[in-house]
Amino acid sequence: MISAFTNNWQNFLTGFGWTLLSSIVALFFSLIIGSLFAILEVVPNKALRVIGNIYVEIFRNIPLLVITMFFYLVIPLYFVKINGFTAGTIGLTIYTSAFIAETVRSGINSVDVGQMEASRAQGMKYTQAMRYIVLPQAFKLVIPPLGNQFVNLVKNSSVLAFVAGFDLMYQGNAIASQTFDTVNTYLVVGVFYLIITLPISYYMQHLERKLA
Repeated sequence: MISAFTNNWQNFLTGFGWTLLSSIVALFFSLIIGSLFAILEVVPNKALRVIGNIYVEIFRNIPLLVITMFFYLVIPLYFVKINGFTAGTIGLTIYTSAFIAETVRSGINSVDVGQMEASRAQGMKYTQAMRYIVLPQAFKLVIPPLGNQFVNLVKNSSVLAFVAGFDLMYQGNAIASQTFDTVNTYLVVGVFYLIITLPISYYMQHLERKLA
């Protein structure tokens, strides 16, 4: 395994960099988008709830690869040209945001309804009560499942390999096809994924204990 890394370290580090960048961008935007649609799923307005539910149900039940290939093949054909990295990151963001929306929604529903009622009684608008009272409590409740979603996001970033996203899996496939040393090559790829996912897992555990 060591020789597989030393002989191809530049390619591995390149893939690691692209995977890390895609994961960070997708994590940031999927958390924002997912939280917004989670709020839409619980607002009093029925039309907005329907929009939130439709978004979540559609993108949660379509395979990530299908979403990614849509942005990689269809969008450039009819709208604007985007490269594989961008297509993969957008697909990863949309797909993950649907699961984050369900996670955050469950947290919102777990907060005592009296919290919202008391906030409104104090003169707060619905958006203010949700932002300052309900959401902070909801996020504390869903830290473990959110951590799982973040780890899954990093692992799912391997979808970039299918659209020439130059990520870890793409580089691993290229190296394995050239050297035929598949076992050691993918062991190195697995170690690099652990370098990203293990710190996320430990940090989320630390955050959960700190906020408990």
